Amino acid sequence: MSGGGNIIRIVLNAAVFIFLEVAALVMLQHNGEMQNIWISRGTHAVQGAVWGGMESVRDYFSLRKQNDILAEENARLRNVIREYRDLTGKAVNEDSVKNVIGGFRYISATAVKVSNNKQHNYLILDKGYEDGIEKLSGVISGQGVLGIIDAVGKNYSYARSFRNTGMTVSARIRKDGPVGELIWDGISSNGAILREIPLHITMHEGDTVFTSGFSSIFPADIPLGITGEATAVNGSAYDVKVTLFSDFSAVRYVTVVNNMNDKEIEELEAANEN
Repeated sequence: MSGGGNIIRIVLNAAVFIFLEVAALVMLQHNGEMQNIWISRGTHAVQGAVWGGMESVRDYFSLRKQNDILAEENARLRNVIREYRDLTGKAVNEDSVKNVIGGFRYISATAVKVSNNKQHNYLILDKGYEDGIEKLSGVISGQGVLGIIDAVGKNYSYARSFRNTGMTVSARIRKDGPVGELIWDGISSNGAILREIPLHITMHEGDTVFTSGFSSIFPADIPLGITGEATAVNGSAYDVKVTLFSDFSAVRYVTVVNNMNDKEIEELEAANEN
């Protein structure tokens, strides 16, 4: 019992001490303007330290997720390099890995602002024309397509997010399957619809959807998501639900891709249309 009594006595003493300290602070705060300013400054300093500490803790615990994403991206790039070497018999030097692969130039960037709660969402990147960013370049990550560059400044660029009504990406089911238009479903954070898939096509829920390569903006075979339920529209084609790989709420490190041959392609198309 003596041990329990000691614990109770210690708790009561601590409670009385805390009460007296709080009372003293309240009396000081109401005793004069100068004391009030000191106490307010001290309170704000403590609040700032606590908030800063919490932010540091959040950043620390997010490092593992960011490292996992970067590790997956590195693995994917190693596979691309190996496939390129096997197909061409050519080695890929360090500069080409960093800049140009398969006719596309790759520039790393960081998203400094991401809009996710609108019908017209966007990303602000920390690279501009001085870094080689050009309008109508694609923005991708290791998890898929994120958007298209709409405006470029000296040090920053503005990209229209895929989560934007009216934006489409040319995509195919599997690497050898049919091609359609992939659009955001306008509701969910990771939902999309693959449109105009012919009715005679055999497909299964869980098939992977890739970029088709038919667009001059994005390279082919970037994994985008997984197919879900298919619905016939007007008896002529399927609309297929797609669950995207990209987590738009966690976007930070991105890659801007620019087709080095897009002008030549546009000139050929224009010449044959006339």
